[in-house]
Amino acid sequence: MDETTSQPPHIEEILQDVQLQIREGRFTEAEERLESALEIDFEHDEVLSTLKCCKFWKERIPRLNEIHDDCERGEFLLRQWHSFQDFLPRMEAPIERELFVLRKWVFGTALVSFKRVVRANEEPEAGLLLNIGRCYKLSGDFEKALEYLESAGRKRKDDAEVLAEIADCYALVDETKAAKAFFREAFFMNPQKIELAFLESGLITRLIARVRNMGYAETVLNEWIPVYGVLLGVLNVKRELRPLEYGKLKQSIYSLEKRIQEEGNNAEHDSLVPRLLNRYFWLIDHYVNAHENREWVEEVLHKIKMIDEHIYTQYIN
Repeated sequence: MDETTSQPPHIEEILQDVQLQIREGRFTEAEERLESALEIDFEHDEVLSTLKCCKFWKERIPRLNEIHDDCERGEFLLRQWHSFQDFLPRMEAPIERELFVLRKWVFGTALVSFKRVVRANEEPEAGLLLNIGRCYKLSGDFEKALEYLESAGRKRKDDAEVLAEIADCYALVDETKAAKAFFREAFFMNPQKIELAFLESGLITRLIARVRNMGYAETVLNEWIPVYGVLLGVLNVKRELRPLEYGKLKQSIYSLEKRIQEEGNNAEHDSLVPRLLNRYFWLIDHYVNAHENREWVEEVLHKIKMIDEHIYTQYIN
């Protein structure tokens, strides 16, 4: 017998087999193949990380199979993806190839369920359209994603969650100016409503990573993203406010200033400060675009300095 025929398959070949199995949701088979790879190299980082990934999803398959309602099946998969994002830092090494095919399975499977719900409803609600748009986006069909996300936006106007997904799609198709504008609007409206786990474009994920690395708690991370988006020149597409918007902005600033004075130094205070800073940035932009009195700009800059001198220094430089 030729000695080469008795040699174990190369790890790269095993990983290629595993990627196909993951794409088809065959996590038990993938796990078995990875175990065989560890017999060749028990310290192989990609194998170890992929094995953790397969175990994570294998444990969820029984629960998925118990769910017979299509909408619940789709939503279950989206929730598990959210949890999986929290699980990813435990990986020994990046597994980009495996994540690519896993994304195809997770969101492709969820999409099948959601589309069945749509076919059964003459007038699908905004939340369902949003989920379908997400699934198309994370499956790589950005044109279809925008179609559904924009439909969701027409039903749920001025919704931060929908706007952030639309922004992400624009970024993924290199419509950078539109992406920046939509992201800025979304994070202004309601940062806490934006699901960071579903955002994929480098434009926003790099910003999220930089802010996270600054050490902010996850509970306030969303609030600081638009602040540093301005400071780092990422969310730099600005516009003049309409009179009604300007009035609402001034009222919002007054309300936040009052709440910060009342709250003192606690958890809510920590989330209110970046939200107020972001509104100050919008107010300054409006004054500049509308060619208002420079003294008004200086007054807002002074308020920023009083709240956070470090942010003030970065903003004016």
